Amino acid sequence: MKAAVLREVGKPLQIEDVQIGKPGPHEVLIRTAAAGVCHSDLHFMEGKYPFPLPAVLGHESAGVVEQVGSEVRTVKVGDHVITCLSAYCGHCDQCLTGHMSLCQSPDTRREQGAEPRITSASGNMNQYLNLSSFAEQMLIHEHACVAIRKDMPLDRAALIGCGVTTGIGAVIHTSNVRPGETVAVIGCGGVGLAAINGAAIAGAGRIIAIDTSSAKDNMSRLFGATDFINAADGDPVAQVMEMTGGGVHHSFEAIGLGKTAEQAFNMLRRGGTANVIGMIPVGQTVTLMGAAFLGEKRIQGSLMGSNRFPVDMPRFVDFYMSGKLKLDEMISRRLKIEQINEAFDEMKTGQIARSVVVFDA
Repeated sequence: MKAAVLREVGKPLQIEDVQIGKPGPHEVLIRTAAAGVCHSDLHFMEGKYPFPLPAVLGHESAGVVEQVGSEVRTVKVGDHVITCLSAYCGHCDQCLTGHMSLCQSPDTRREQGAEPRITSASGNMNQYLNLSSFAEQMLIHEHACVAIRKDMPLDRAALIGCGVTTGIGAVIHTSNVRPGETVAVIGCGGVGLAAINGAAIAGAGRIIAIDTSSAKDNMSRLFGATDFINAADGDPVAQVMEMTGGGVHHSFEAIGLGKTAEQAFNMLRRGGTANVIGMIPVGQTVTLMGAAFLGEKRIQGSLMGSNRFPVDMPRFVDFYMSGKLKLDEMISRRLKIEQINEAFDEMKTGQIARSVVVFDA
């Protein structure tokens, strides 16, 4: 099958022919229909997060089940599915206490020494984040995907696999935004726009979008923002404090920088919660003023929106089909796998929301 392979940090992906195995007892073979191009992939390409190479990248995807293992019970051949990197075992302490997105059990991966799921003519190939979806097929654990209704367009469903779930989940699960509360979102890329959309769905009273690109003003309002701050024009913390008369209840950092994480914390009202969604590079620190904690302000991380994806994702699909979830507006470009490096070049400009690789294009 054709796949986009990262062989060296700092280099473009290479389109190669690789081989994929047969499903084991709890595994599913999926024909990939679409894969979103996420900023997380770029972090690994640039070496900001280490990962064993070579690897087939991609982790935000949807497709159709082609084969299932002998013990698979959650999906069947012909099902349309969304994949999720939050593969869960279902029996560890994290899963049993309702924190499926934090599961790290090795049970969802093949045992050490077993035949790898992906290989190439030059040797073994590493599977990326349980998925490796920049490829025509995926071989994954059954608990890394969920079946959805078949009238849902798969190119839009793919976005739910990471960015949408991360953004909306941070709002409704990690921070528990309540109707009427105030929200600020720093960074209006795919994840930030999803957080804005999630805040609107949750009934937030005021949603302040913050970005350094003025082009994100109108776009963020399409997703539910009530206000927009161009951070290039001045201190966004001071502007938020003035606009709200003391700060917001919830802030969401969707860029992945120490500076913006600090801003997210500093723009809180007393009792507020800052949520770091972005992937801050390894080794980068965040500095906070200690006295601020006397106002019961909190800062916390959010991993994949604290999701329960087998429940959440079908509901997000229903939100889209009923017009509440904005996915059409999020897709800036559809492209072929051979154009994958163009998508990352465009991502670096900060002018687009999401590119999607479509495998029947």
